[in-house]
Amino acid sequence: MKQQHDPFQRTIEIDTRLVKTGAVLTAAGAVVACAGMAIGAFALFTAGRRMIRDMDVPPAQQAAAKWNQAKEASRAGVRAWQSASDAQNGSVSH
Repeated sequence: MKQQHDPFQRTIEIDTRLVKTGAVLTAAGAVVACAGMAIGAFALFTAGRRMIRDMDVPPAQQAAAKWNQAKEASRAGVRAWQSASDAQNGSVSH
């Protein structure tokens, strides 16, 4: 069967050289962007390590101290709540 060409049918002609150039430039841009992100991440990591090293109290000790404070505050709250509950019930015990 012979195909007939419609004179009104349009075809897209793509310049493959431009497409290849665009792909190469996009890849090069991606490489440059990745390098920039790596340099930025390294700078942040280095600054964070320096900040932690220069602290008077290491973060692990600060966390342990805050945890102990929270536990003590919780215990004090429980004792106060129990004392108030006992006082309402009329059975004050020490």
